[in-house]
Amino acid sequence: DERVSQATLAPPPAIPAFRRLAALAPFDAPADSALRDAARRARRIPIRQELLSEGKPVMDPQILLSGWAARTRILPDGRRQIMGLLLPGDLIGHCYQPQPLATSTIVALTDLEICPAPSAEDFPSLSCAYAISHALDESFLLAQITRLGRMNAYERLADLFLELLERLSMAGLTSEGAFDHPLTQELVADVTGLTPVHVNRVVKTMRQDGEVLWAAGYLVLSAPQALASRIGWAPFRVSLSMPQRQ
Repeated sequence: DERVSQATLAPPPAIPAFRRLAALAPFDAPADSALRDAARRARRIPIRQELLSEGKPVMDPQILLSGWAARTRILPDGRRQIMGLLLPGDLIGHCYQPQPLATSTIVALTDLEICPAPSAEDFPSLSCAYAISHALDESFLLAQITRLGRMNAYERLADLFLELLERLSMAGLTSEGAFDHPLTQELVADVTGLTPVHVNRVVKTMRQDGEVLWAAGYLVLSAPQALASRIGWAPFRVSLSMPQRQ
């Protein structure tokens, strides 16, 4: 990947999704212009619509501009496992293999806006951001495996909330440990492999202990660093070129 010189760096993007990409790796002014042009060609996806269907061909890669989506798998009896959440700035359908097929279904949890992802071949300064984003996707999946495989219910929720806070902060969508969200206790149950009743019980305990404030569409972590220390959570970092985050 080409190193972007300080003289050619684009100014900080105003669109949260592009701010997230710029937080992964800097890109130059032509790439920034290409991203802004792509945003002008954004299309809306209504809530509950599938963006990708498992086993079906993957079309051109997209960038999630706004809204939340989920990677899901439905079992024959109707049970759902959410394997990961997609947030503004995440790439959808970014594959390296030829003629890719979707490995999971991606469904809109809210109304979405998506736009085409400019080609890294045409804009090489984006290649590093795309590569780091791809590596982070793998890191999030490994975190999810660990959540489901070894953590207790409290740790699962705390780990998920801290991940969401960090990921949204990279797009500038948090404020003092707080962020907007579309999560219900049923959705959190499908992410964490718990029942909604169990999620309700854990959230109630965290609320009573002053660790979280969960309102409809809004979540506040009162002391994220203390919570991270309590469960041994650390920020995601997949490249030495990524800035250190506390």
